[in-house]
Amino acid sequence: MPLPSNRITQISESDLEGWEVYIEALRLQREGKDVIMTSIGEHDFDPPQETIDACKHALDSGHHNYTDIPGKPDLREAMARVSQKALKLDIKPSEVIAMPGGQSCLYAAMQATLDPGDHIIVIGPHYVTYPGTIRAAGATFTVVDAYSEDGFQPKAEAIEAAIQDNTRAILLNTPNNPTCAIYSRETLEAIAEVCVRHDLWIISDEVYWSLSNGKHISPMAIDGMRDRTLALLSMSKSHGLTGWRVGWIVSTEAMSYNFSQHNLVSNYGMCDFISKAAQQALDGDFGLNEIAETYRNRGTVFLEALGDTNDIRVLNEPGSMYFMLDIRAKTNNTQGFAFKLLQDELVAVMPGESFGPSAAGHIRISLGESEERLKEAASRLRRFASNYTE
Repeated sequence: MPLPSNRITQISESDLEGWEVYIEALRLQREGKDVIMTSIGEHDFDPPQETIDACKHALDSGHHNYTDIPGKPDLREAMARVSQKALKLDIKPSEVIAMPGGQSCLYAAMQATLDPGDHIIVIGPHYVTYPGTIRAAGATFTVVDAYSEDGFQPKAEAIEAAIQDNTRAILLNTPNNPTCAIYSRETLEAIAEVCVRHDLWIISDEVYWSLSNGKHISPMAIDGMRDRTLALLSMSKSHGLTGWRVGWIVSTEAMSYNFSQHNLVSNYGMCDFISKAAQQALDGDFGLNEIAETYRNRGTVFLEALGDTNDIRVLNEPGSMYFMLDIRAKTNNTQGFAFKLLQDELVAVMPGESFGPSAAGHIRISLGESEERLKEAASRLRRFASNYTE
């Protein structure tokens, strides 16, 4: 039989290394075990009722047809308005392109900036789909690690040292998943200087902007970066719509035209009734403030329950969907720690190795459980860590 393309076979599942803990937690759940799932970044609540009602009304009102390839005009207008909050810039609808989810935005951004054989720099620790998405564009990448000791702020000099003759872009994620780091203006200005000096794109994954307690700064807002930044946004985390697949890219009018051509041959536009409901949710801020407050409150509850311990060092304050915990006082083998925690206490966490070597010795806690279950998870984690030996 004919062979598949190299492009498709290079999208390797090896990037899921470290996710075995989550897979085992799912198996235990299917067996009826009451696992506290603090591993993946999924909400434990439904979308806002106003958004659900808007979707039902859109279905009943006949929104069943093809939509504009770049996104329906009213949806792009709503996305532009929310982008102004997120990026703190004036954004026109013509500078916005609608996509079915943040991952589609990431894929399109790679296709739009990288030719086969090109090179991109990725800041680690990084989200798990980044490497495969780059390989799908036929490109190569170098991971430049940021470290706990620096607050996981990337160093511009390390980025510049990794630049090759065929480097075209830098991939940033702020607020960061998994580290929860919010890149400072000083960090972004230093990286911007590197970008201008070497004429590079910045692909900026900013889907967690609404969970930053207002501290988020977009690379696009840094002097000299407006026309060389692609900002990726999504309704998954900010508006509670993970399964609805609504995202968008903010760039320039010229790049938006290019993304329209990409949409033409890929997704052929958004779902009509979801587009209508998403537009109303964006215009009405359905869930935006409530979801952010929910995670702030959950973070406070979890920290109070965890208490002071020399075994676990918390690296971020409440206001994210996650906590990054430094457990190097106990072990650097966080995958072994996580498996044993799941086995002994039925608490599922993500080992740092899942996100790259610079996160070794750390675990990521998701706040996608109720306050009561997070209290219990913290209590079990504290007990487990106090007795843990390798």
